[in-house]
Amino acid sequence: MTQGKPGLWQQTPPAIFPPILGLFGLGLGWRRVPEVFSFPGQFGEFILGAVSLLFLYAVVAYLAKIIRRPGALTDDLRTLPGRAGVSTASMAGMLFAATLVPYSNFLASVMLIVAMAAHFIVIAIVIRVLAPQPLAARRMTPVWHLTFVGLIVAGVASAQLGWRMTTEINLILSAAAAVTIWIGHLTLIAKKPVPAPLRPTLAIHLSPAALLGIVSAGLGYMDLALAFGWLSILIAGILLVRIRYLTEAGFSPFWGAFTFPVAAFANLMLILAAQGAFYKMLGGLTLVAATIIVPIIAYKVLKMWASGALATKTNASRV
Repeated sequence: MTQGKPGLWQQTPPAIFPPILGLFGLGLGWRRVPEVFSFPGQFGEFILGAVSLLFLYAVVAYLAKIIRRPGALTDDLRTLPGRAGVSTASMAGMLFAATLVPYSNFLASVMLIVAMAAHFIVIAIVIRVLAPQPLAARRMTPVWHLTFVGLIVAGVASAQLGWRMTTEINLILSAAAAVTIWIGHLTLIAKKPVPAPLRPTLAIHLSPAALLGIVSAGLGYMDLALAFGWLSILIAGILLVRIRYLTEAGFSPFWGAFTFPVAAFANLMLILAAQGAFYKMLGGLTLVAATIIVPIIAYKVLKMWASGALATKTNASRV
């Protein structure tokens, strides 16, 4: 007997969260614009306000499924799209905390603690899910960055909140995890190329480099931020040259993996704009590109959610 069409919020796909994370990054990028260019800052706040409402709605929709059947969370974390989506949900919560910092340190702190706690839970469940699997099922992918390096996103808000020691420890551990995953995955794809449908996830490799640079700058380590900036430029350049290879399979929910790396890269270049006109130009051009690309991808993914296709295509768990 086949299951009927799921009711409201009974099969909310975690794949809705990667583009929301990208939209948060876009809004934070526009928040930085007045520091670099002669442009009003209200546009960034407008984006962040709209994305915050979208994020809260998505969280309620996803939690409604988990509350009805807690095991649905573990089921989602068994799949690659599920791990990517759930990891970016808590990462989006960390950027929501960064959004709140100018308005209320207290609310930002509470949100950041909740988001970090949620991410630790995700890490624990993913380890429990992957540990007994055969080696082939535990193959390292770029999505590992989201799970095991995702906490670096907390540094965006924690540095602003003055949590210096927490931010520094986070930076060190996240850098170590990112380097391990970069080396490990490059070794694997040298032996076995990535299938076309999964190639968009390769863009995720850009995200840790850019975020490590952003957090380094937030701590005042500008030389380190510049080093991560050049690493980001190298990775972004490779991805841009290989864009046809990355998109060969056509549009899919995995295109959400393009959104937050390009937004993170734009943010880092805008931060480095004070170091030279080259970074300023690159930051401006990337932010404009992100302003076109990120909302289009987000719209397509959210439209798939509304139609029910997103849950089906990403094999989302249901109540």
